[in-house]
Amino acid sequence: MLTLDKAKELLNTTTTEEHLFLHAKNVMAAMEGMAKHFGEDGDHWKAIGYLHDYDYEQHPTEHLQHTAEPLRKAGLEEGEIRAILAHGYLIINDVEPVTNMEKSLFAVDELTGIIQAAARMRPTGIVDMEIGSFMKKFKDKKFAAKCDRELIKKACDMLGMEVKEVASICIEAMKPYADELNLGIKE
Repeated sequence: MLTLDKAKELLNTTTTEEHLFLHAKNVMAAMEGMAKHFGEDGDHWKAIGYLHDYDYEQHPTEHLQHTAEPLRKAGLEEGEIRAILAHGYLIINDVEPVTNMEKSLFAVDELTGIIQAAARMRPTGIVDMEIGSFMKKFKDKKFAAKCDRELIKKACDMLGMEVKEVASICIEAMKPYADELNLGIKE
């Protein structure tokens, strides 16, 4: 089973850009929250979340096309590889998310981008962010415009959840990591 230490070791072999490591940490924290929501192994889901963009920096236009074989060679289980591939559903592949882990990763990948952007605008970062203020930003299509809201809604529908519910889980899960995510209180 993939551990967070192994995920970090693997991502370090393909990634150098700080913003990609920050995104990995955001998704890691959100996946931990989703795992807890579904009564699953938070440490395992964190590792999957951290590693999800394994080949992105090296192959941005062929994202996820250079993932399966290297991760297989690194000893990842087929279900772990499939979960990572499924976050590209409807964007760059047809690996439809079917498990709660796959659907969660599909949802939080884009969603954490909006959460990160919204928290950065606040003097207190994510520390005391409430879902109501986040949802105002989510509904503003000009805010964090590159984050695909329709994709997020589809992913949440696949989970049988509202965007507000998934976002609330993610925000609460990200709060303990506020400083690591550069979302702590600004001095």
